[in-house]
Amino acid sequence: MAINYAEKYSPIVDEIFTHESFTNALINNNFDWVGVETVKVYSIPTVEMNDYTPSGNNRYGTPTELENEVQELTLKKDRSFTFTIDRKSYDDTLMTMEAGARLRRQIIERVLPEIDTYRLSALVSNALTDNIKEATITKENAYEMFLGIQELLDDANVPMAGRICVCRPSFHNKLKLDDSFTKLSDMATQIAIKGAVGEVDGVPVIKVPSSYFPTNVEFIITHPVAMTSPIKLNDYRIHVDPPGINGWLVEGRVRYDAFVLTNKKSAIGVCKAPSGEN
Repeated sequence: MAINYAEKYSPIVDEIFTHESFTNALINNNFDWVGVETVKVYSIPTVEMNDYTPSGNNRYGTPTELENEVQELTLKKDRSFTFTIDRKSYDDTLMTMEAGARLRRQIIERVLPEIDTYRLSALVSNALTDNIKEATITKENAYEMFLGIQELLDDANVPMAGRICVCRPSFHNKLKLDDSFTKLSDMATQIAIKGAVGEVDGVPVIKVPSSYFPTNVEFIITHPVAMTSPIKLNDYRIHVDPPGINGWLVEGRVRYDAFVLTNKKSAIGVCKAPSGEN
């Protein structure tokens, strides 16, 4: 890509619209990756209930050894970027090519969206088959489908407090146009006054760009207990006049991953459109 040098241009840079991370609220940080790249998590089952027998040697039932399963969480994503800014480029573009500002732009426009997209994909790919509903979303059924996913999580004993919904803007719009939501839900009065949907039946709703979602996914309702997503290495460097360059060399490296815990998969509910709709 060519560098456009300034003749008499404005020092105001026409930046792309950006956003901080959308998915930090969806994860937990319960595990420590300091000094390691793999964390082992034990899943310990329960046993069936018995009828107590008031005689004999096994009155509580026949004991069985309580076993466990181990889930290994090993970081796989090791990503990087680099670019240079020649001192002439800096001087002749009214200093708009300042290295620190360009680094921040790289993080906001590239690093964070990649991590957000990866986390949403991990949630969907690890959701239980029975927790994925497929339907064509319209302004007549958007709220019904939201309640349907909520019901799946209710039946799985997922805590009500702490659930979060992430959705496409198109689903968000259809929800606001659904009469059964705008007139009957616990947000009805606020919607009528402000036209805003910040929470649905006690569940915060985060509107995320469609490009972040896996194909056909309309919305996800999850609980942070389900997924951990460490960023083990988040290293950014600006080198001034390194050998061979009169200017700045910018480098960045990010090691991250996203893991859904085996016993917490039921805390993820997904609504998808039929194939080919999105």
